[in-house]
Amino acid sequence: MRPRTGPRSRRLGLSMRPSSLLRRGEGALVFVCFAAAYVLSYALRTINAVIAPELVADMRLSNADLGLLSSAYFLAFAAMQLPVGQWLDRRGVRRVETVLLLIAALGALVFALAGSPATLWLGRALIGAGVSACLMASYTAYRRWFPTARQSQLSVWMLVAGSGGALMTTLPVQAVLPWLGWRGVFLVMAGLLLVSALALYRGLARVERRSARLARGAERAGALADRPSVAPDSAPDGATGGYRALLRHPAFVRVLPFGLLNQAGFMAVQTLWVGPWLVDVLGFGPDRTAQILFVFNIALLAGYLLLGWLAPRRARDPVESARLVMVGAGLTLVLQAAIIAWTAPAAWLLWPLLAMCASTLSLILSTLSLSFPAAVAGRANTTYNLLVFGGSFLIQWGLGVAIDLFREAGLPQADAFRASLGALLGLQVVGYLWYALVPRLWRRAAG
Repeated sequence: MRPRTGPRSRRLGLSMRPSSLLRRGEGALVFVCFAAAYVLSYALRTINAVIAPELVADMRLSNADLGLLSSAYFLAFAAMQLPVGQWLDRRGVRRVETVLLLIAALGALVFALAGSPATLWLGRALIGAGVSACLMASYTAYRRWFPTARQSQLSVWMLVAGSGGALMTTLPVQAVLPWLGWRGVFLVMAGLLLVSALALYRGLARVERRSARLARGAERAGALADRPSVAPDSAPDGATGGYRALLRHPAFVRVLPFGLLNQAGFMAVQTLWVGPWLVDVLGFGPDRTAQILFVFNIALLAGYLLLGWLAPRRARDPVESARLVMVGAGLTLVLQAAIIAWTAPAAWLLWPLLAMCASTLSLILSTLSLSFPAAVAGRANTTYNLLVFGGSFLIQWGLGVAIDLFREAGLPQADAFRASLGALLGLQVVGYLWYALVPRLWRRAAG
């Protein structure tokens, strides 16, 4: 029997083996619904890097205010990870994702109409909470509705979609800012979130109903036939599934400092501080800054595409993946040191290189998942997500506080930026060494 796939599914690489779950063309529909939501999620994560000058001037924000405001997204996002994991398993991805997208739309509306920093913070936090399931919901749905062989391919395509969202917030946003202003931009984002929520709720209804019927049938039969899993994994017992046990697991101990400092640090800089750096340190204007941010996100997109080609060849198991992460993370440390030291305007060329190398950090999540049984892999993912986004909140806010403190100590704005990023770089070196050396220490102890 030949797989039933439509031409759109084949173009996206979403063809399926024979199954009564996804019918002709539905694979592409499922992907597009989740990818559209993730595009908006990523766009809202990075948009403050472009609108920061207008936002600061309009609302009279300090660097610490700007860092705290932007990091509200990460704080709310992190706080939602554990309940989101439970809701996705118990309530289904379609309902959970739809409700959360409506909350994100409300947050964008609150942000657009805000008259004080406190209201801006509330709107930003609602946005972070509302988009907190965009990636995890898609991974949960893909695992239930698609064959195992398609999982890594779908993950790469989602990262590409996220990079497309980051691109939306560079030149396109900068082009419409003179007409719409930052408030108008967020009103448009609120409308797009509403459309995305409606499309996801209506578009996935038939697939989810079929999935539920198959799950009930499999439950009655006692086991599933040879097809993609359509029901959540059985609940793990307390010994293997508890969050305390996850955090004590050697794989988690290894990635904890790395995720909190290296991956969270890059995310904090990418989604806010790279824009002010280009303005305050390298002296570029808003238009030139938007152009450079566009190139920066193109480089990140290219890094993900390269990773999608490289991973099946050079990261076929957790050990090889860890080696690739170490190479990429090591290069990010070298590039950040060069960014701090190079004062010429041409130093902007280092930022796209940093984005390409930092794309390898995304392998951490898949490597971590493979270290756990399938029954707790989703819980491990959301726990790690909580740590990374919580770290991003602290670092993004902390950089703003550090810049203001260095300014008060008498340093010029550019030097205050360099000193703050230098302090972060020192912490990231510690996280990198921990990630690189802990496995060897364990082996010695075992020997």
